[in-house]
This record gives sequence, C-alpha cells and structure tokens, in this order.
Amino acid sequence: METRKPRLLILITLSELGGAQAAVSLLLPGLVDRFEVTLAAHGRGPLRDSAEAASVPYVELKHVRRAINPWQDALGLLELVRLSRRLRPDIVHVHSSKVGVLGRLAAWLARVPVRVYTVHGWSFAAYDGLAGRVYLWLERLMRPLTTAVVCVSEATRRQGVAARACDDARTVVIHNAVEVGSFGARFETTGTPRIISIGRLAFPKDFVTLLTALARIDADYRVSLVGDGPGVDEVAAAVEASGLSDRVELLGARRTVTELLTRSDVFVLSSRSEGFPVSILEAMAAGLPVVATDVGGIAEAVVDGETGILVPAADPQALAAALEELIADAELRRRLGAAGRARALRLFDTPRYRAAQLDLYRRELGRLQLPAPVTPSRRVLSASAEPGE
Repeated sequence: METRKPRLLILITLSELGGAQAAVSLLLPGLVDRFEVTLAAHGRGPLRDSAEAASVPYVELKHVRRAINPWQDALGLLELVRLSRRLRPDIVHVHSSKVGVLGRLAAWLARVPVRVYTVHGWSFAAYDGLAGRVYLWLERLMRPLTTAVVCVSEATRRQGVAARACDDARTVVIHNAVEVGSFGARFETTGTPRIISIGRLAFPKDFVTLLTALARIDADYRVSLVGDGPGVDEVAAAVEASGLSDRVELLGARRTVTELLTRSDVFVLSSRSEGFPVSILEAMAAGLPVVATDVGGIAEAVVDGETGILVPAADPQALAAALEELIADAELRRRLGAAGRARALRLFDTPRYRAAQLDLYRRELGRLQLPAPVTPSRRVLSASAEPGE
C-alpha cells in the first residue's frame, strides 16, 4: 500500500532576495520527493521562481507584509488561518519574524499538529527600546505554540534560550548552507584589489561604518556594494560624503552573485546584528577571505586568522586595519580564501543542511505518530538523496 506523503506548508514574509529566502530555496529540491510541499509568501520575487523550478505550488499572500500594521496584520492572520485550513498541512514551517508570529498563531488556530519556526536572527536583539521589547514579548507569547525552533547558529540559540524566547529542549541548531559546487575556481585578479559587500541596504547592516572605514585606507582598491533597500539613498550620500565616488559602485540587487564573487579579492560584511549570513558562506565557497563584524553567529562560520578577520561592530578603525592588511597581501588573501572554501565544503554544503532539516521533520512527525516522509524510489535516490539516507 502506498504511503501518503506528509503535507508541508512553508511560510516566509516576502519573496525577495535575502538570506532567509536563500535558505528556503536551497531546501525545496530536497523536499519535493518526500512531502506534498506548498510555499507561501508576499510578492512575486525570486522565491517564487525557486518554487516553480522545484515544482512546488506557490501561494502569493496578499495581506502579510514586513511593516507592522494592526489592521493589515489581522487580515494577514485570517489569510493564513484560511490557507492552513484549506491545505490541512501536517507541518507548518515559518521563516522570518513577521510571518513567524502570524504563521505560528494561524497554524495553532487551524490545529496544525507540527509548527516549526526558523530564527534567522532575533528581532528583539536587533532593535533597541520599545521595538525590541515588543518583539521579545511576541516571541515569548508564541513560544508555547511552537513545536520546534530552528536557530541558524549556536549564538542565536543561546540568545533565545537566555531571553526565554524559546525552550532549550525544543530548540535545535541548523546552520545555513550554500551549493559550494556551484562556485567554480576564482579568477586570479591582478592589479587593483576588488572588495565586495552584499546585503540589504537597511539596519542591521551597517554600510555607513564600512564607508567610514574605507575612507581611512591609504591604498588603491575598488569596492562593489550589492543590494537594495530603504537605506539606498543614505548609502549613496555616504559614498559621496566620504569622497569615495571614484572607488565605490552601487550595483543594486542581483539575483545571482556567483560571478561577482569569483572576480573579487576580499569580501566584507559590516553589521550590527546577524544570525548566520548566507552571503558570508557564498564568499567562502567562492574562495574569498572574509572581513566581518563579530556579531551573532558569524564566528561560527569565519575562523579569525584562518579563513578571515573578525572585528568589533561599529568600529571603523578596526575594520579599516583588517581591510588594509588584506589589500596589501595577496598571498594572505589566497591562504585565507582557500581555507574558507575548504571549511564551507566540509561544514556548510547542501547535503548536510537538507539532511538535518529532514531529520527534524521526521522526529516531530514521529513524536505525534503522523505519516513519515516518503522514501524516494531508488531511481530518485540516485539523483537527489542525501548521503546516508
């Protein structure tokens, strides 16, 4: 008798470019042979394209948005309850803070048995004052409604447990990942070193500190800033004010950054708060040395002095010194970059990531005696299964 595939509904706030979206896109191809998967998000961005490529039905959410709006959020909650009742999933897996709250509450109201929340970074830790306190209150309110919490780094897990935003016994760490093999050999550049930074132009990314640091460097270099967001005008003004217009180019959002990375020499990420940035993993996979602020789980990816250089947040002098060291030493760049690629291949490649997610689903379904993920046929296994399955 054929076993029914468990039904899995994945929710994320926006179908845009970002680390959470990249994590979901990477997961989808490993799920379709084992689950009846549906993906829902607001908008028609790259995540919808990923769903179509994986033959996963995509539901475009109308009322779920990033900005907090009580009336819109109430409509979003109702929309998610109706979607959950229509699809009757065995698992709802939510990503990102907004849908993390609305999605878990909707799944509980719709009596979905397994409710998983992936934390890509705690909002209460990223924001000060009233906003931070509200986010923390919401996380504590949702905690009893959550079957399992996935943190993308050990640092994120410790932070959540200490703040009582998640339960120790129901929280696991699954690091983000990248398709390391999709990054070919890096071009050996000559002449002026090229620095690249990728991220949404908005807090908690700190491009202003990065530009302040770059203005302190007395060397020849070029910089590409990749990303878009509400802070684009502020960043453009900071480029002008720092006298860097002839060195820094704003490239906007890019759906793929593989070629840009392989033609660069140094990757830099200046942030005030992070979970476990996919952009850093992409840079490591491309064989680039990484300069980054030591926040969140970044130190779990970048080994200081071995695969890159870590500096304190909001410290332009330390950031400038680290970049200047790598600009001046091509051999150091090659050594750190090669070590970073090897580390990415060993710890942050796709098979390990997909297998960990599948193990979590199996555990939660088994605990409630629900249908287990279907084991693909031998023909499918040979093409797409994870090692050891």
